[in-house]
Amino acid sequence: MNLPINIENVLHGKTVEWQRLEFKKNWNPESVLHTMCAFANDTHNLGGGYIFIGIEEIEGKPILPPSGLELNQLDKIQKELLSLGYSYTIPQYHPVIAPYIIEGKNILVIWVPGGQDRPYKAREKLGKNDSQFRYYVRRASSTIKATNLDEKALITLSEKIPFDDRTNYNSTIEDLEFGLVKEFLYEINSGLKNDLTNLEFDQLCRQMQIVDGPAEILKAKNVGLMFFNEKPYKFFPYTQIDIINFPDGPGGDRFFEKTFQGPVWKILMAALQYIRDNVIVEHVFKYPDRAKADRIFNVPYIAIEEALVNAMYHRSYDIREPVEVRILPEEIFIKSFPGPDISINLDDLQKGKGAAKQYTNRRIGDFLKELDLTEGRGTGIPKILRAMKANGSPVPSFESNEERSYFLTVLPIHPKVLDLNKIRVERAQSKAQSEAQSKELLVLNFLLEKEASKSELASILGDPKASGATKRLLKRLLDAALIQYTIPDHPQSRLQKYKLGKDGKNYLLSNT
Repeated sequence: MNLPINIENVLHGKTVEWQRLEFKKNWNPESVLHTMCAFANDTHNLGGGYIFIGIEEIEGKPILPPSGLELNQLDKIQKELLSLGYSYTIPQYHPVIAPYIIEGKNILVIWVPGGQDRPYKAREKLGKNDSQFRYYVRRASSTIKATNLDEKALITLSEKIPFDDRTNYNSTIEDLEFGLVKEFLYEINSGLKNDLTNLEFDQLCRQMQIVDGPAEILKAKNVGLMFFNEKPYKFFPYTQIDIINFPDGPGGDRFFEKTFQGPVWKILMAALQYIRDNVIVEHVFKYPDRAKADRIFNVPYIAIEEALVNAMYHRSYDIREPVEVRILPEEIFIKSFPGPDISINLDDLQKGKGAAKQYTNRRIGDFLKELDLTEGRGTGIPKILRAMKANGSPVPSFESNEERSYFLTVLPIHPKVLDLNKIRVERAQSKAQSEAQSKELLVLNFLLEKEASKSELASILGDPKASGATKRLLKRLLDAALIQYTIPDHPQSRLQKYKLGKDGKNYLLSNT
């Protein structure tokens, strides 16, 4: 049996924070029970944790190669763990257990997701005459007995299962698609991909903790529907990313819109690729007095990636609003709903110091970490600040309102790129004006000789169908009194033609 994570990455602290890992050289059932209880209580909604049996540690970090376990110990430990879950926790709790071979040594990995029935108590001692149960929680990388304040917090949390980890009672296991699960496991190079032919689909889903309930009425969890259903918006409307580009600003005539819908992880990766291909531009600035050129991005990709991943990670999927990316000439906006917890000071957030104490979507965070899209633990905003600074960009801003109903990240375009864009726009406008004037003179010179119909004028402009551009040109000349109708009282007459207006000859003379 394998877990839906890459164990090699976990052992090197790449996808799971060190405080969510515990390493034990030998099997110590009492210590493991207490840590299991603490991870199951998951007071900070981080997603529980992992216990490695057979690996020694120094200051919370594993020592590799592992010391390992004897082969005959593996089955014995797994049976004891089953007994601990039945008789030594209240309510019962059963983690996911998987043996692995790491650098030629047998180890046992115990995956302890945050429990749905928390708070959990565990026996303080395993002796026959000891029957006292206590709450246990994590403090940094240590398991401790819960204080009175901790116990009150645990009882409060019992009614706050994160949205993505809740069972969706409007679903069935049939709403989860094997192909998407398989693709995801291969994408993250999970060892579980090797068990695909040996596991029934319901067993696979239980192993990944994306379903819950008895076998006869197995239901998908919200995170399963978000990641492994082609149309999650059927369960969570507006599970999508809207990218809107205003090349001439919000008041301009042009805008381009693209909507990404589908499994959360796939639309996030697709939207990021679209932004990389269509939005991020590198500019090279050369100088006469030095050999080295400046290579500057309009906006650094890392900043956009972090902002968009944070938006999808922390958004509320029961709010019917998409994550929106607005691309303007001077800045890029990324907006999601709701905003940060009211306990977070926005000034601290702007400095990269504010961090959530609890996470709305702990399971989404776990899956995104496996995809190397986020690190979790409040590192997103500091990474954005660092990326913008390294690119020489202005400081980004992070905004919300008093009600914290939304969260907005504003990434300014680099000033040098802005200046360059302004020059290009001015040149383009000048060229467009010159081309427009040339067409105006062509029409006026033609009408100097004779009257002409709309189709005749369109033809000399190289526009055989009298398109919108030709119609706008003629209207502009009419409004300026440079041309006029031959039948002014009936503008829509089929016999209508155009002739040179009273100011047309003067305009031609002044532009000869």
